[in-house]
Amino acid sequence: MSPTPPISTPHHDPRGQPSAWVARFAPLVARGGAVLDVASGGGRHARLFHGLGHPVTAVDIDPRGVADLAGQPGITILQADLEGEAPVALGGPYAGIVVTNYLHRPLLPRLPGLLTPGGVLLYETFAQGNQRHGRPSSSAFLLRDGELLDLARETGLQVVAFEQGETALPRAAVVQRLAAVRPLAAPDLDGDPEPRPLPLA
Repeated sequence: MSPTPPISTPHHDPRGQPSAWVARFAPLVARGGAVLDVASGGGRHARLFHGLGHPVTAVDIDPRGVADLAGQPGITILQADLEGEAPVALGGPYAGIVVTNYLHRPLLPRLPGLLTPGGVLLYETFAQGNQRHGRPSSSAFLLRDGELLDLARETGLQVVAFEQGETALPRAAVVQRLAAVRPLAAPDLDGDPEPRPLPLA
């Protein structure tokens, strides 16, 4: 699988350009819908979605990277340890959830349930095989082969796009990327939740 455009990572440029993957699929998020930026770091994706007119909740254990956004209309900063013993109340529902360069497996199955019907999950982080390129190298922080696809299937998300493989910039890495949507309810053609019986001839 050929790599997509370069990915910025918090390890190199925490206040830099948004991930090309996230920027590519950002238009799928309903206009004006609330967005959750998980492990927001320097806030590059909080800034992206806020600039597109979305109210954004940025959650991180260290909120200093988004301190300059504090008090701005449409910005909520949540300081929280996502890996603590007690699950963090993340609010919602959200029209979009963004996670990049972060993996805490107990959090994964919670994310689809925080989406509105039609809500979009955009996820991109390191995967198994990255060990040969350096950090992260622990399996705790590397997605297993097809793990994001499995998450989508197990939680009923519709996969829009998925990629897995090598990327060269800003440094060599092995990554996995997912864009997936929580399905809308499917009414019948009349818009009713249950089909109406046909009249007798």
